[in-house]
Amino acid sequence: MTKMNQGIPTVSVFGVAVSKWGMNETVAYLTEAISARQPHHIITANPIMMMAALENPEYKAMMQTAELIVPDGNGLVWAARKGGDPVKERVPGYELLHELMKQGERLGWKVYLVGAAPDVIKETARRLALQYPGTEIVGYRDGYFSTEEDREVIAGIIKAAPDLLFVARGADTQEPWIAKYKDELQVPVMMGVGGSFDVISGRAKRAPMMFRKLRLEWLYRLLKEPTRFPRMLALPKFAVRVMREKENLTKMG
Repeated sequence: MTKMNQGIPTVSVFGVAVSKWGMNETVAYLTEAISARQPHHIITANPIMMMAALENPEYKAMMQTAELIVPDGNGLVWAARKGGDPVKERVPGYELLHELMKQGERLGWKVYLVGAAPDVIKETARRLALQYPGTEIVGYRDGYFSTEEDREVIAGIIKAAPDLLFVARGADTQEPWIAKYKDELQVPVMMGVGGSFDVISGRAKRAPMMFRKLRLEWLYRLLKEPTRFPRMLALPKFAVRVMREKENLTKMG
């Protein structure tokens, strides 16, 4: 068992505890987390991240310190089912971000955004403020900062005292960054959101509904960005690993 909070029903996928909750239960839990003011690192996991965890013990150990890991990718939903311990549904990070922003309107939450290019983060903040006027954007910072600049970024977040911190710097960077500074930041909900700011700002388009229904969002992204091909090789590797080890998949520690 990982450091995940007791009471969250999870399934172990290659030793990483993935929440079995659907979207509604996830939002309800994170609403309570904000009321309790306890720092929570939420990881929206997909097969690419799981393969990174399998190939890099440090990355896996980092994932295991997260308070909540939700099944963002269809591959994780499929893997849990193959292992005989299914999750309720996929919980896409992009949609979870919007559900939390919506909940923030009702409860007057404050949000801080970190990541993406300067023009993208600025437009993302503008559009989110228009869409969710009751959820206050208390600050934003682009993702182009070095390790030496971490102190300055952290100081800005602490000063703003947000309820939600969304970080879009790519899974290989954003998750370790949140994990490293989680206790210092003390933000109730800290979540890596990958390419969400590109979509919100209009820089990129989300996969059309047809691709989403067929669970082929990965194919749409690959068609739009062929340079993603080497990264996408993790998907068939993950599928092979699941099929080969499905008997013990959900029992691995």
